[in-house]
Amino acid sequence: ILTLKDVEECYTFFEDACTVNELKAIAQRFEVARMLKENQTYMKISRIAGASTATISRLKRSLDYGEDGYEMVFSRLEEKEKNETEQELNNNLQT
Repeated sequence: ILTLKDVEECYTFFEDACTVNELKAIAQRFEVARMLKENQTYMKISRIAGASTATISRLKRSLDYGEDGYEMVFSRLEEKEKNETEQELNNNLQT
C-alpha cells in the first residue's frame, strides 16, 4: 500500500482488493469514528450512519484503547484542511 503514488492508484487498488460491501463497511466505520470523536450519541450515529450499536461500541473501544490509527488519520486530515484553507486565503489575498 505504501508504494501507491496517488489517490487514483489507491482507488484502483482498493477496488480490486475489496468487495463493494467491504469498501462500504470501511467507509461506515470511518464515519462512525468521526462522529464518536465529535461526541455524537450512539442513537444519532446509528440513525445517520446505519451502524449497529455493536459496531459503534467496537469503534469506541478502538478509539479509547486502540493504537491511535484513527486519531493519526484525523489529525492528518485536519492539518491538510488547515493547509488548504491557508493556501486559499493566500491566493485570495494575491488577487
